[in-house]
Amino acid sequence: MQTESKLQKLLDSGHFVVTAEIGPPKHASAHGVRHHAEMMRDYVDATNITDCQTAIVRISSIATAVHVRDCGIEPIVQMTCRDRNRIAIQADLLGAYSLGLRNLLCLSGDHQKFGNHPTAKNVYDIDSIQLINAVRKMRDEKVFFCGEPIKEHEPRFFIGAVANPFADPFEFRVARLEKKIEAGAQFIQTQCIFDMERFERFMEMVRERGLHERAHILAGVTPLKSWRAAKYMQTSVSGMIVPEELVQRLKNAEDPKKEGVDICVEQIKYIKENIKGVHGVHIMAIAWEEIVPEIVQRCGLYPRPAVE
Repeated sequence: MQTESKLQKLLDSGHFVVTAEIGPPKHASAHGVRHHAEMMRDYVDATNITDCQTAIVRISSIATAVHVRDCGIEPIVQMTCRDRNRIAIQADLLGAYSLGLRNLLCLSGDHQKFGNHPTAKNVYDIDSIQLINAVRKMRDEKVFFCGEPIKEHEPRFFIGAVANPFADPFEFRVARLEKKIEAGAQFIQTQCIFDMERFERFMEMVRERGLHERAHILAGVTPLKSWRAAKYMQTSVSGMIVPEELVQRLKNAEDPKKEGVDICVEQIKYIKENIKGVHGVHIMAIAWEEIVPEIVQRCGLYPRPAVE
């Protein structure tokens, strides 16, 4: 299903796309968001706007997406199921589309116990797969979640979802991905990759099912600033695999930040050249947005392709 999304046009045209991520702040100023957007504008094709990531209160993803769009980058609005029932979700979808936002990433959302309001009541009226299916029906069948017709001006989002090749049980990861694609996901962004061998095995299973031909898969990468950051992800973040040799490489480096960027560049080049079925990369530079242009340039992915 064709939409007005620039990201979709690039992917459907066969370009190897680059997306990044901007996290809204914990205050009411968009100055920092706009600064990061202007800095990345010429180096990425679109950027995710997170939706109260780690269950911490921040500027809404929709409001932040408007700021980013006004700076010249096409935003990808994240929408979680944690904080809204189906009425609120549909209201936000209509509002986002009316503001000119065309890309949507559907997620369950981090549990509130991990955030700054651990006693808040979660919603989870629907899960991420049901959300994907409902957004697709709003677009393709022109009906609300309840089945009532949308008489005109239905929201026509380019629909995305996430996949984690590193969570257990490993064998279920591709089955869950297939459910999301069956529901209507058109592009997939993966969890950040540090264990390349496991990601290659995941992509083998993806290709066996032909899923890379039914949805565009973007491999997630993260530049690490220090060996402590790598160790924290290795020991404290569920669904994440960080090989010990990577931790030691950062620990023994004379300049750990440079080494972290070198590793990220190596990963992107390897993925692009060696792993069939990957259609782009999603760079998650956590609290390090200013490094994205350097990474894109060093990978030979600059300048970015134009699209009408």
